[in-house]
Amino acid sequence: MLSSWSTQQDCCGWRGVKCDNITTRVTQLSLPCSTIPPTYIDEEDKSHCLTGSIYLSLLLLEFEFLNYLDLSNNDFLAIKFDSMHSQNCHNLSVATPPRQCVNSSALRYLDLSLNENLAMNSLQWLCFISSLEYLNLNGINLHKETNWLQLVTMLPSLSELRMDGCQLKDLSPSLQYANFTALRVLDLSKNKFYSELPKWLFNLSCGISDIYLYSSSLRGQLPKALLNLQLLEALILESNNLSGPIPNWLGELEHLQYLNLVRNMFFGSIPINLGNLSSLIVLAVGRNQLTGVVSERNFVKLSKLKILDIYSSPPLIFDFESHWVPPFQLEILVFGFAGPYLPEWLYAQRSIELLCICESSFKAQGKFWNFVSRVTELQLRENLIDGDLSNVLLNSTFLDVSSNDLKGYLPQLSSNVVFVRLSNNSLSGNISPFICDHKMLNEKSNLVYLDISLNNLSGGLTNCWMNWKSLVHINLGSNNLTGKIPPSMGLLSSLTSLHLHDNKFYGEIPLSLQNCRSLLIFNVRENNFSGNISNWIPHSVMTLQLRSNSFSGNIPTQICQMSFLIILDIADNTISGNIPTCLHNITALVFNNASETKISFFSPSTIKGYIYYFYESLELVIKGQVLEYGKNLHFMSLIDMSSNNLSGTIPPQIFSLTALRSLNLSHNQLMGKIPNEIGNMRNLESLDFSTNQL
Repeated sequence: MLSSWSTQQDCCGWRGVKCDNITTRVTQLSLPCSTIPPTYIDEEDKSHCLTGSIYLSLLLLEFEFLNYLDLSNNDFLAIKFDSMHSQNCHNLSVATPPRQCVNSSALRYLDLSLNENLAMNSLQWLCFISSLEYLNLNGINLHKETNWLQLVTMLPSLSELRMDGCQLKDLSPSLQYANFTALRVLDLSKNKFYSELPKWLFNLSCGISDIYLYSSSLRGQLPKALLNLQLLEALILESNNLSGPIPNWLGELEHLQYLNLVRNMFFGSIPINLGNLSSLIVLAVGRNQLTGVVSERNFVKLSKLKILDIYSSPPLIFDFESHWVPPFQLEILVFGFAGPYLPEWLYAQRSIELLCICESSFKAQGKFWNFVSRVTELQLRENLIDGDLSNVLLNSTFLDVSSNDLKGYLPQLSSNVVFVRLSNNSLSGNISPFICDHKMLNEKSNLVYLDISLNNLSGGLTNCWMNWKSLVHINLGSNNLTGKIPPSMGLLSSLTSLHLHDNKFYGEIPLSLQNCRSLLIFNVRENNFSGNISNWIPHSVMTLQLRSNSFSGNIPTQICQMSFLIILDIADNTISGNIPTCLHNITALVFNNASETKISFFSPSTIKGYIYYFYESLELVIKGQVLEYGKNLHFMSLIDMSSNNLSGTIPPQIFSLTALRSLNLSHNQLMGKIPNEIGNMRNLESLDFSTNQL
């Protein structure tokens, strides 16, 4: 990041440095680190970012004209006042408050956000930067600073405060007044307040315009005192436990542009009064317990509306005039409706980038598919759609068209498609024309995610996979597919997740799969695969599910080199020989580091600020039950070798796997004693050694 910082060049030309045109003194330091969101596993690579300590007093002493400091999204570990330069100052990562420190009157803008490892137990240092107008501490753990509200109110010029995800707990809900004198933007989202909206918020006299309090464990009803904030432009209260009806008087906040009440417990109907908010750009009230009718009366003056989310379960009743022309052109539309026909006004929308229709019942013909081909992101989930995909060309970048009872053959995909989910429909026919689609292959495929599981598809995996090299996730499970895994699948060097379960595949696993060095999830349960479990398994694998096949031979010792493995399921095969004594080398089963290995697929949306993530899921047999693990899969750790022909004794080394939660060695020919070391397995929930000769 500092490669341009060379003494051969004037420092005003260095990356991230800005100087005053006249005095040439440094006025701005802007060194945010840019990172790429990972596709799998929730850790960003910050090895190229800045780290170490932030010597704040040194910065403020040496750069006396510095008014802008952005060190966001780096990997700093501590914030300090350097004792060499200011002998009475202390390390700010400990709770000891600094005394007689440098007092900066120049610094207006400070952004330390997204330094997740930055230890900051106190905010006492803020009083020495009393000139601050912008302060962003998003993502920094401040749970030890219980006095945060009083300390930030001591900044008289503060107009924007962002403390999103700081693990704050006390919102001081009964405090009547907070001494903010210039505050315009307040973001306290993603904290755990477990309280009602605070009284001091409604008594602010500084003309606050933006309030962000989403995912903050807020409860209670919206108080009418909100009307005190007549300059309010944004009220974002998504994902809380707020209840009661959505108040009619919200329609009196005439400057309101962004209203987001999604995922709360509001009930009743959508107030007609909201249709009078002529400045409204976002109206999002979906995923509450709303009922009743929606008609053109709800949208009378909403000519500036760009985002509309009114999805409710069960869906709202639509009662629009058939010739109604909306006053708005939407960019994002999320809805569900009770009725047999799509609203005609939908086709008048020419700017939609994201369309989501859920839990509805309608007929989808050529007009509909032509319309959605212009939509960048299409989500049709859990609908009852009377439609045939055989001759449809899907063109959206992001397509989640799962659980709709759609029929016909697999559709064509344009080269624009990056993500497609067609799972849990009634699609049938041979899969080969889809995989070897010549029209598609004339252009370069950009497909990253393919899920066509839970359909009635047939045929084999023809050898055309060299044309799909961008694929990261493949799920073909629960169909009627047959044949062998073709060698060309080994050309998918980015492949991270492969699900072929519950089909009629047979033969040996091809050696070419060892080229898929990024593979984390390999799931081929319930097929007719045979041969040895041999060298084709990449060492990166986290879940290996081979149960209910015809694998034979011994358990290879290479499994012990898979240090990330958390699921080893080889049950119900004809595997023989001894249990390897080296299993204690699988470190993921020794150290319980579940939170660091969340198995999810991340994909940045084409719409700014949105990220899609889908949890991997596996069916595991635990405690005699078939259970599906999805977003909690990374907490489960399992070894299941049951129903094979294993012999010999149980090696004591297996009991070094102290993070293991489920161990099943039943229905084998194991003999000898159960080793005393079994007492080490403190996380074990399920243990089955039945039907052996112990």
